[in-house]
Amino acid sequence: QVQLVESGGGLVQPGGSLRLACAASGFTFSRYAMRWYRQSPGKERELVATITSAGGTTTYADSVKGRFAISRDNAKNTVYLQMNDLKPEDTAVYYCKARESAYWGQGTQVTVSS
Repeated sequence: QVQLVESGGGLVQPGGSLRLACAASGFTFSRYAMRWYRQSPGKERELVATITSAGGTTTYADSVKGRFAISRDNAKNTVYLQMNDLKPEDTAVYYCKARESAYWGQGTQVTVSS
């Protein structure tokens, strides 16, 4: 019943920007802290960003700090990841997840290449 649908990925040149979205359903979205993860082939899954249930506090991995911004719209049951100044090492499949759950979406592919 829980559904998480990531979107917004694509192919972008270094220095470009993308905005990812994760549309949630099947649970009370506004009660849960949310997270963005990413995973590249042959690499461990990495926690990219977190946001508290009301959106008041955010955290970021050192590798994306200053370039990425997580936000949420509880009225739309959606969490976003704004990604600026993208680098080739940001290439990965990006996933969202509620902190307290084990449910994952299908992910959205981000490829940064010239």
